[in-house]
Amino acid sequence: MSGKNKSFAEGLTAGLLPVVGETPRPRNQMNSILSGRSNRIAELASGAIVQRTHELVDPARCRMWAGHNRDYALLGEERCGDLIESFKSQGRQEVPAIVRRIRGDDNHDFEVICGARRHWTVTWLRAHNYPDFRFLVEPRELTDEEAFRLADLENRAREDITDLERARDYLSALEGYYEGHQARMAERLNVSASWLSRYLDLARLPSDLMAAFPDAHALKIKHVTMLKPLLKPEDRKARVFARAGEIRSEWSANSITPSVPDIIRSLAVAADPPRKSGSPKKSGMAETITGSDEKPLLKIDKRTTKAVTLTLLPKGGGSREEAEAAVIALVRELWS
Repeated sequence: MSGKNKSFAEGLTAGLLPVVGETPRPRNQMNSILSGRSNRIAELASGAIVQRTHELVDPARCRMWAGHNRDYALLGEERCGDLIESFKSQGRQEVPAIVRRIRGDDNHDFEVICGARRHWTVTWLRAHNYPDFRFLVEPRELTDEEAFRLADLENRAREDITDLERARDYLSALEGYYEGHQARMAERLNVSASWLSRYLDLARLPSDLMAAFPDAHALKIKHVTMLKPLLKPEDRKARVFARAGEIRSEWSANSITPSVPDIIRSLAVAADPPRKSGSPKKSGMAETITGSDEKPLLKIDKRTTKAVTLTLLPKGGGSREEAEAAVIALVRELWS
């Protein structure tokens, strides 16, 4: 056979016969591969596996969804520091943000449902010597209520979103998606009604009360059980609002940042000032200060122009919180 014909014959059989020196793939292995591919196709067709499409986009073409539960204005290097370092280390964003396509907006192509911190981080990196970073997104078709539940589920376990941010988001969603029905909303979110109620109570705290706190985002849902009772009846609420305004003036004028527990104790004192029992005050005569249930909290043994001597009564039946409030009230009285 001539060299030309030999080459032609080898070309015909190249795809049919194994190459010399190469071990043929066993038939059962080929069947296994084909079977695996068939199973994969069947799973995709049945919906058992969902294929997601990811895109790398310019973060400037994305806007925050109006129902996003994170306050984007609060984001900064401190709150996003972990992502900044992670993105630098990996050289990319690993987890995509969830977005929806939008139309009719010449400046944006997507709105961000989940991933505000990722969006902020990529934007910051592009402006700080990493211009090649792109925003990794996963577009989805979602209703507003579905978008709300998805964002809530993703952020519920995160510690970098405050209770107040989450509470305000829940209050907005209650009217926007559930027509004010708390039970229906709790069912859709798969949470207890009492758990949801505490968040809604936090979001509903009046602005006159919130004014007392230098950083309202430091409030937790555990503080609601202490603050809510101070707002009834009206005379107590009026005293609390007045004291909240005084506290605000104090920390504004003195550039101090009182702690949340200290502020709550001060408001509690204003709501229920400790009552003094016994005979009218005379120099050198003991006075007993009691709580709301008339149980003694402390005794002023001696009062002079220069000093006051007192005895705490931890076994008198009053609570520690009431005793602390009574001492604070006494200190305020003496220094005023």
